Amino acid sequence: MIKIKEVSTERERNDAYQIRQEVFVDEQGVSMDEEMDEHDEHAIHFVGYIDQRPVLASRLRFVDEYGKLERICVVKDERGNHYGNKIIEEMEETIKKHGYFKAKLNAQKYAEEFYKKLGYQTISGEFLDAGIPHITMIKDLSI
Repeated sequence: MIKIKEVSTERERNDAYQIRQEVFVDEQGVSMDEEMDEHDEHAIHFVGYIDQRPVLASRLRFVDEYGKLERICVVKDERGNHYGNKIIEEMEETIKKHGYFKAKLNAQKYAEEFYKKLGYQTISGEFLDAGIPHITMIKDLSI
């Protein structure tokens, strides 16, 4: 069973960063400079554990009137277990707790259908981010 936590210790933060490096840098070829940016210091980070093993991570920032979901990733051998759904639910609850009711994300194009199933709507054309095709999506959390 997965346990998702809002990062509160240095160890948890390092675990989240380790997952991001494994997925985005090692697997997808994103440079470390692009992956780890100036927003990490002030973002809310999440990490998910199975037993004591970190298997998923994400970060959340507040930009304009949106809670912005970012850096959502699951280690390769745990994909397909619906952990992505769970971390997004956790992030959406955190957005609402902070008094925001709109969520926004830049999804990798291949994941568009996944986010649509969770109620997100595409609001942009395709664009490149770190050399990977993305689209911007939003969701009204007040419904």
